[in-house]
Amino acid sequence: MSTVITGKAYVLGDDVDTDQIIPAEYLSFNPADTEERKYFGMYAMAGLPPKQAGLPKGHTRFVPEGQFKSEYTVVIGGKNFGCGSSREHAPLAIAEAGARVVVAEFYARIFYRNCVNGGYLLPCECPTRLVEEVRTGDECSVDVQKGELVNKTTGKTYTLLPLGDAKPIIDAGGVFEYARATGMLKG
Repeated sequence: MSTVITGKAYVLGDDVDTDQIIPAEYLSFNPADTEERKYFGMYAMAGLPPKQAGLPKGHTRFVPEGQFKSEYTVVIGGKNFGCGSSREHAPLAIAEAGARVVVAEFYARIFYRNCVNGGYLLPCECPTRLVEEVRTGDECSVDVQKGELVNKTTGKTYTLLPLGDAKPIIDAGGVFEYARATGMLKG
């Protein structure tokens, strides 16, 4: 994974659950079929209540109606991001929409592992409450090597927690790729 991710931020609050990230009604699409997989991106964040999305009035969608991709590359969450069910479709949906990183105060454990194991999305943690520092549409840069997020709109820099033991799996592109690269799996 690239060590620097730059783009517009989409800011959410606390307790964003997997039903809000990808509602159950859209789980009938097959993620293994490339023609169907893109629909996970189309419906990413479709379950958010309007007040949850910190967007300007009249614009509450992560992905514009009828589109498959979002203009947002960096998702900013609060506490307990990805809580709820264990569906691995949640980080897949965010990634299919075009986001590459989620920065939250902390994650539900299963969401974090699904991000890492699937190689879908970079899950970074920040001890600073970014949902009160960053605004939707701010231009941000996440530097994995330096362990920092820079809000280019405000000029402020925030320290990210190290990825630790998850980093080699993330770098490999997921748990299966890591297992192949380290000889745990053949082929």
